[in-house]
Amino acid sequence: MELPQIKHVHKPLTILVLFFILANFGFSFPSEPQGNRQWHMTSDVKEVAGKSYDYIIIGGGTCGCPLAATLSEKFSVLLIERGGSPYGNPLVIDRRYYGFPLIQKENNHNSVAQRFTSQDGVSNVRGRVLGGSSAINGGFYSRASDEYVEKVGWDEKLVKEAYEWVESKVVFPPFFLTPWQSVAEFSLLETGILPYNGYNLEHVKGTKISGSVFDGFGKRHTSADLLEAGNPKNLIVLVNATVKSIIFHHNGEKNETSAKGIKFIKSNGSLDETYEAYIKKPNNSTSKGDVILSAGALGSPQLLLLSGIGPKQQLRSFNIPLVHEMKEIGQGMQDNPCIAILVDSKPENRLPDPPQIAGITEDFKIIIEASILPLSINESRVNIAAKIAMPFSKGYLELNNTDPRLNPSVKFNYLENENDMEQCVKMTKLLNKIARSKSIAFFLGESQQNKLASTEFDLKKFCKKNVRTIYHYHGGCNVGSVVDKHYKVHGIKGLKVLDGSTFSESPGTNPMATLLMLGRYQGLKILQERETDSGLNVKKDNT
Repeated sequence: MELPQIKHVHKPLTILVLFFILANFGFSFPSEPQGNRQWHMTSDVKEVAGKSYDYIIIGGGTCGCPLAATLSEKFSVLLIERGGSPYGNPLVIDRRYYGFPLIQKENNHNSVAQRFTSQDGVSNVRGRVLGGSSAINGGFYSRASDEYVEKVGWDEKLVKEAYEWVESKVVFPPFFLTPWQSVAEFSLLETGILPYNGYNLEHVKGTKISGSVFDGFGKRHTSADLLEAGNPKNLIVLVNATVKSIIFHHNGEKNETSAKGIKFIKSNGSLDETYEAYIKKPNNSTSKGDVILSAGALGSPQLLLLSGIGPKQQLRSFNIPLVHEMKEIGQGMQDNPCIAILVDSKPENRLPDPPQIAGITEDFKIIIEASILPLSINESRVNIAAKIAMPFSKGYLELNNTDPRLNPSVKFNYLENENDMEQCVKMTKLLNKIARSKSIAFFLGESQQNKLASTEFDLKKFCKKNVRTIYHYHGGCNVGSVVDKHYKVHGIKGLKVLDGSTFSESPGTNPMATLLMLGRYQGLKILQERETDSGLNVKKDNT
């Protein structure tokens, strides 16, 4: 097969030489976004305790940071994050340490990644740092498909504007492809993952290079960098503080319950030593703000349950007073089943290498990426990984305890649906073909790998035994069952959820781009609604 001519995204050789000199001789790059940080960040709970804000956002992650920045343009915002600052931490910021947070043995409140193991027995992680998972992931940035945007009912024009706002601040085309990424690219094309799309942020079938939150100097730009676009006079970021529960007010006359504020603790403190912050009471000409959960696919359903919203029996078993019964909280949990194949024969001391390319099959059901992941400080393995893009199998999330710092119990039921198992067999055959490509054999200087398995039965056993996560888990507060199309929690006023827990499907090759966009998009939507409400109230006052 004749391969199409490939034109990489290159800069002049002098820039590449400069990059290698600076990167390899320890040049110190700025650790704060755009020079000096303007917005206020603190870990002193007393700066926040007892105060009121227009909006309280729980979770300074991939979606929470752009949301906070946008809302702060017009309103006072408290952004509360259970982890610490990403700035000055080489495990977060430096591309050379990609993957190290995922293998750290430390799992206390200081670690930027919190490990958990699902009831399926698959180990996983969640972000525990300002920037959330955008601070510990592979940094691969790729938009959702137009079909996805249309299906969920978003405003296409505003979605495009929100993506472009994010991309203008924290997304970068690669200066060059690393040797392994170039080989992976050729192996995908050799295997027939066509057409070749070059550098492309859109979700298109074939092989493509995409954007990254790592810049040309190998420095990561997490969602926290987007806070720089906010109004520093209206924005306060409290780190190392964990929300224990949401405070509610019940109006007996109207028979309605509304979110009034939050109870929180120091992340390294006692569960009994709590502090409170509140939503500002509206004046006659304005509507009230919201408590917005952006704590992730595990954190948001967990916090709703801890606050008394969820299945009655489950709450009763933990002596949590019922605020609002909702059986759907924690249901519909999904994690895209992944199979990863090590293509090298033994660990070597190669630099970690996050993905720069992706392969998307013609039916959009399988997505392939390649990386080099560390095993230890001086050993790494070369791998290719594929995920089922639209799995059918679903699971659930339940409370394990009443400490919000600990993980809830979650089961994803990987490959339980026969359609998923069939896709996994198909995916494993494809990975086997890629791993045995001439491109990879030439790169490794080794003969082509033996087949992983031969019969359909063997492949099913292989899938069941080797299924793993690619960290794109979602669900638990799905649109329709838990929140409406405006992300308002059913039956509760002034409470929203905005993060991956609302997804019924992981968008694009990776969800990060769409979560970043969603924070900006919904922030703009809220500003528009408030402006409309304010105008209506002014008209009422004048009549």
